[in-house]
Amino acid sequence: MDFFVGITGASGVGLGVRLVEELADRGTVHVACTSRAYSIAEREGVNLTFPSSVKVWPSHALDAPVSSGSFRLGGAVIIPCSMGTLGRIASGVSTNLVERAADVAMKEGWPLVLVPRETPLNLIHLENMARLVKAGATILPPVLTYYHGPCCIEDMENFILGKIMDRLGLGHDLFKRWRGPLFERWEDEA
Repeated sequence: MDFFVGITGASGVGLGVRLVEELADRGTVHVACTSRAYSIAEREGVNLTFPSSVKVWPSHALDAPVSSGSFRLGGAVIIPCSMGTLGRIASGVSTNLVERAADVAMKEGWPLVLVPRETPLNLIHLENMARLVKAGATILPPVLTYYHGPCCIEDMENFILGKIMDRLGLGHDLFKRWRGPLFERWEDEA
């Protein structure tokens, strides 16, 4: 199965790199990074190089296979997704391969997951997100969670990556799933 990962110029490009690594074990991964993603990666100390099995496309390559609905994808993820990219996708504007791949995923009904990295959110951000959800996209902000007992940043990142894998219909063991306090009490007593 083929997947697309778009990495844009928002903080958190390391999450995108980690997702590519997870997906590379499950199929063919196509990646496009915006020029701003490269400058953010440098600032955050993240290396935007990928295994040789990953197909890396320039962000201006609007003729890449993933820009056509006749090329089958198991899903597309934009991680991190800048608010500019999110707004252009919500408006149906495709100025680069990241935006075009997202547009194709929506029109074909494939899973599209956008991981916006912005806080706080203004009304325009929220309206754009609502528009995308109505069009079939999933908005999955990297929100901190605690119920799974994280002990480090990697555990919190694994939770976000696991939620993305869930939306793509892929199995994983990136985090411990919630089973409820009653179940845990029975498990402890056994």
